[in-house]
Amino acid sequence: MKKIVLASGNAGKLREFSQLFAGWDIQVLPQSEFDVPGAEETGLSFIENALIKARHASRISGLPALADDSGLAVDALGGAPGIYSARYAGPGATDAENNRKLLEALAEVPDERRNASFHCALAFVRRHDDPVPLVCSALWRGRILREAAGEQGFGYDPLFFVESQGMTSAQLSRELKNRLSHRALAVQQFEALWRETMGGSDLV
Repeated sequence: MKKIVLASGNAGKLREFSQLFAGWDIQVLPQSEFDVPGAEETGLSFIENALIKARHASRISGLPALADDSGLAVDALGGAPGIYSARYAGPGATDAENNRKLLEALAEVPDERRNASFHCALAFVRRHDDPVPLVCSALWRGRILREAAGEQGFGYDPLFFVESQGMTSAQLSRELKNRLSHRALAVQQFEALWRETMGGSDLV
């Protein structure tokens, strides 16, 4: 079974990726198993930061690495919080603090202008200096509610209303979220790209 390092220390992401890759003949290991410290995310886009994190984890672990960089972009806020989603309310901010700041920023925005999208960029490198990394990205459209609803998920999930389901991302079952989400769609793209470029020999 092929081993890949997942360049993330986010428990929610680790849980979701473990579920999303459950059918693959690949063992996804968290970077914490290799004492990989968090990379300095100096990119200006989700793709740039995903590549930075993947190369960082691969260099330290000596293994192929997959990184995700994702976040929420709100139209009325010019795309904010964007790449700063995890630290929107400041370094080390909790989900609750980030959600509270988002609601405050949108307090005067009418419901019809609260459109938003979750974005996910994936980057895979075979080695830290891989000149041809696999990169892909996907988005999931919704809108921001005025108060949280739901207990599932993490991050901004309780505020992100999915029109097609009539509920927030935090109210979806894990199985359904893992079919609809930005991360699930990015993984589907990654699988297709993997099959095209690497032959799919490591997939069930």
